Amino acid sequence: MSGHAAHNPYLKDFKYKDTVRVLDNTLTLSTSEHAMIDRFVRVNQAGETAAVTIYKGQLAVLGRDPALRDLLVHMRDQEVEHLSIMDKLVVDYKVRPTLLLPVAAVGGYVLGMTSAMLGVTSAMTCTEAVETRIGAHYNDQLRELHMLKYEPLGALKQIIAKCRDEELEHLDTAVDHGARRAPLYKLQFEAIKAGCSVAIWLCDRI
Repeated sequence: MSGHAAHNPYLKDFKYKDTVRVLDNTLTLSTSEHAMIDRFVRVNQAGETAAVTIYKGQLAVLGRDPALRDLLVHMRDQEVEHLSIMDKLVVDYKVRPTLLLPVAAVGGYVLGMTSAMLGVTSAMTCTEAVETRIGAHYNDQLRELHMLKYEPLGALKQIIAKCRDEELEHLDTAVDHGARRAPLYKLQFEAIKAGCSVAIWLCDRI
């Protein structure tokens, strides 16, 4: 049993090894470890795909306001960067992308556009709800990676932590711009957050 795997009670199959080339280094991962990372990156790629199109949908409705446009473009561009990183990790870690990527893209755009049509505060509620769930999701991944006690995965942890921190910045921005003043704030917030949880569950498995 590998030393780093032995620290994680959730990983039980260490008999077979996969050698995965990542960022110009060779990592030796157990089958279970690779399956865990495969799951993480697959869901993250879908989530960042949806995030990019959410902001595109909001920009289609709210982009005429110069100040608001600059704000949305800034957040969209950060999500584009996150997606580019996840796309590279899919290749590096030999990840099977979810079959639901097109659904994530279209669903994100519809969600962004619909929330924006309800007004600026509702668009910000959408952002707060999405980033609340995604921030928690990234934290869950970081906890699992930390339990591996495997130093070569430090770069992956740094990537996920960076994405998490920027998602939480978007959350704070949304609150600062009136997310909690939306007419149907509580209902909208909980519905979108629950939808994100369902999407994570589906993309993990399909």
